[in-house]
Amino acid sequence: MRCLILLLPFVGTTGFVVADEPQFLPPVDRSFTSKVDGSDQKYVMLRPRRLPSGKPCDILIALHGHGSDRWQFIRADRPECAEMRRCAAAAGVLFVSPDYRGKTSWMSPAAEQDLLQLIQILKTEFHARRVIVGGGSMGGTAALAFAALHPEQVAGVVSLNGTANLVEYTGFGEAIAAAYGGTREQKPEVYRSRSAELNAAGLVKMPLAATTGGLDAVVPPHSVHRLIEDLQRQGAQPLLIHREQGGHSTNAEDTRDAVNFVLRQAITGRADR
Repeated sequence: MRCLILLLPFVGTTGFVVADEPQFLPPVDRSFTSKVDGSDQKYVMLRPRRLPSGKPCDILIALHGHGSDRWQFIRADRPECAEMRRCAAAAGVLFVSPDYRGKTSWMSPAAEQDLLQLIQILKTEFHARRVIVGGGSMGGTAALAFAALHPEQVAGVVSLNGTANLVEYTGFGEAIAAAYGGTREQKPEVYRSRSAELNAAGLVKMPLAATTGGLDAVVPPHSVHRLIEDLQRQGAQPLLIHREQGGHSTNAEDTRDAVNFVLRQAITGRADR
């Protein structure tokens, strides 16, 4: 991949001072009635203590991994979750984690519509200026998919160990088929529309950071690498942090660098690394 991959050690500058403990108010578990089918859709919100009441704010939406739910990024101590919370707190942004149709969503059509509805709810209530989406594994895949589907709604995207091509990805086949309403042969348009690599044009103008592992057998890194190459050919400057000996996880340092890279550019407009 020539110089596209940052071969660690990588020293990044956060642009934000990360406190020892996230300065959030206690989590608030909320719900809304989905316009898709009238179901009750839940999300958790962490509000920074220093977020002025009634003032416009920025929002980081964290999408959980396969088999988890909205509480993963709120409670889990694993680096991907804890560091994303800490970065959001340090940047003073509202941190929101939805179920987005439960444990095996993969940004299904229903989840896509629910997330659009949730963003509108948050924009109305909090006068949100910018919305950043991020997540790990399935959540990292879903973040890329949603950003490619709706670039007008997204100011930046963070994908930790996700895939950018669901047409070729063979993992979790039964769960994805159930979420998408059929197999890739039965619903090719659904799989293609959620493959960021095949819809890269919408991602060119937003800050994007991705982490991958060379030994990741759960979600292999190749499609994300190709996406990064394509974005660079189109003039974008995404960040790819790749560890050749890494597996299906992202450590604390890499998570901080990826999240802050996107937050810094989305919020302040600074492109330096």
